[in-house]
Amino acid sequence: MKRELTFKNEEQELNRVAEFMEGVCDELQLDLHMAMKLQVAMEEMVTNVIFYAYPEGTNADITLTVESDGNEVTFVLSDSGRPFDPTAKEDANIDVNPMDREQGGMGILIVKNIMNEVSYERLGDTNQLTMKKKL
Repeated sequence: MKRELTFKNEEQELNRVAEFMEGVCDELQLDLHMAMKLQVAMEEMVTNVIFYAYPEGTNADITLTVESDGNEVTFVLSDSGRPFDPTAKEDANIDVNPMDREQGGMGILIVKNIMNEVSYERLGDTNQLTMKKKL
């Protein structure tokens, strides 16, 4: 199974991503718990790209590719925004009161805890975040 969605770096596109992910999870026949976890992971990463990867006023395409062999599902999120490796960011300290914690880092921590593998590459002018989950 292979699916791909290209969408704009606009907040309202999060609905399209959510619908796309619902379809992917249905096609993979995932249970509700696994489907919800994958939805949260994609929403976290897509939101970061939409809000932080591009200078204000820039219109750009973002691509989410999903592949599965039935044993593992691989998500690749590609964008042409500012270079940023979320895997290099130090994990947020969950032992600190959220009001005292430095902003940022919780999303990638959530994704790292949901996925079995998370990796980043900068290919030319493209950020490519690869996330894998064993089924």
